[in-house]
Amino acid sequence: MKLYSAHKAPNPRRVLMFLAEKGITDVEVVNLDLSAGDNLHEDFRRKNPMAKVPVLELDDGTCISECGAIYRYLEERVPEPALLGRTIMEKTLIEMWERRAELSFMLTVGHCFQHTTGFFKDRMTPIAAWGEESGLLARQFLPLLEEQLTGHDFVAGSEFSAADITVFCALEFAKLVGMRPDAEEFPALVAWYQGIKQRPSAAIF
Repeated sequence: MKLYSAHKAPNPRRVLMFLAEKGITDVEVVNLDLSAGDNLHEDFRRKNPMAKVPVLELDDGTCISECGAIYRYLEERVPEPALLGRTIMEKTLIEMWERRAELSFMLTVGHCFQHTTGFFKDRMTPIAAWGEESGLLARQFLPLLEEQLTGHDFVAGSEFSAADITVFCALEFAKLVGMRPDAEEFPALVAWYQGIKQRPSAAIF
């Protein structure tokens, strides 16, 4: 298998953490230079017409994009440790929090980064006001995380899961736009973050 990734990009980092937590090592990582537009080349678009990373290419040539789909393939291939849940309730809650984190946090941080930094200005039109608004929307997710983590060890309950990976990678990404939760305002979130940072998978990027 090959994983088409990009150094320090947040979504590929999610899959790299997932692989590390699973102990899956038979994956060749191919890093693309997003700033140079490697992902826009025709050969890569044949692997993913959306021209986004990550992409997991299987040995038979099948290409899987989107973190959730890659997670599902890897979970089915290597069930333990279960990062998408074991019981129907665990699976449901993990998917719920994973989607919340992806849409309300990772995506909004991404819009903030793209539209305030102009990193991809050669291929999109940055709208600074939308970038600022996206940053505000991302920050609105932090109190929800604080409330959840006040009563739970991990984002989706008592076990580490894919939801923790997404929130952690989004928080790491948010540093680029100056968003760092304060320990006085978000003590449970910061304590959780420091705990996740100690996991060996958190050093993979």
